[in-house]
Amino acid sequence: MSPFELVFAVYGLLLGLAISEVLGGFSRALKLKRGTAAVRIGWLSPLLGCVAMLDLSSFWLLAWYSREQIDANYITLVSVLVMVGIYYLAATLIFPDTPEEWPDFDDWYDRQKRMVVGGLLTANVCSWIGIIALSELHPAPASEAEATSSLAEMVYDLGGIFALILFALLMIVRSRRWNVLFLALLCVTLVTVGSAEQYV
Repeated sequence: MSPFELVFAVYGLLLGLAISEVLGGFSRALKLKRGTAAVRIGWLSPLLGCVAMLDLSSFWLLAWYSREQIDANYITLVSVLVMVGIYYLAATLIFPDTPEEWPDFDDWYDRQKRMVVGGLLTANVCSWIGIIALSELHPAPASEAEATSSLAEMVYDLGGIFALILFALLMIVRSRRWNVLFLALLCVTLVTVGSAEQYV
């Protein structure tokens, strides 16, 4: 077993559980909507769920692209546990566990938004710090560094900064319309950054 496989076993398990939490929330909401209870799902919680899944997918790819630089040691495992643990905790708060008690999911979103968005923002900042640390401690081989596309790198860096700004704005904006707009922009940004990630 390679060092990366050891670390990725923990990483993949927790990321999979986080994605399962988001999908389970979607499933519970759809079952309730199609049932007899009058519930309004709205746009906010589903968009936040999409943001979380796109961000988790990007995070998963980031680990794969950094596989040659990742060591299997206690610090690495604890760092991965902290970052992915934050993602998991954030994912559990996107949808209510008992959706029948929340006739309007937008009210749930208003109560949980800061925890979820704050968690996603923290995990993203931690991953950026981790990538910088890996680049300093274990630089990529010269052949990989030369193959980097400058356009893809610019899209990745600017998109990542824009995503962090959108996360920060979501923390302070109260208007539901602005929240929908910023969440939709985050979805587009994360898809763009994730697509550029493989060329960086």
